[in-house]
Amino acid sequence: MSLMHLSFYSAFALSSLGLAFHRTHLISALLCLESMMLSMYLALSIWPLENQTMTLTITPMLMLTFSACEAGTGLAMLVASTRTHGSDHLHNLNLLQC
Repeated sequence: MSLMHLSFYSAFALSSLGLAFHRTHLISALLCLESMMLSMYLALSIWPLENQTMTLTITPMLMLTFSACEAGTGLAMLVASTRTHGSDHLHNLNLLQC
């Protein structure tokens, strides 16, 4: 395993561990999701260069587009939850309480 692969895997693993353990605020969960998407974007950007193929060059751009849409939706949810519940704590966002 090369050093580049180890850095991608460790970045994804650390961001998923951050998502699993630091789920008190919605903004921290969104930042962990965004770092997961960024590590996947970097891995997909480097992958065609390692294989010496240029057939999958559109894939990182599609992933970056979906990541931007996910970030916009997450920030809209953050603003809506802050307006309705008064904070961005995830324990306040129980769907059973409505």
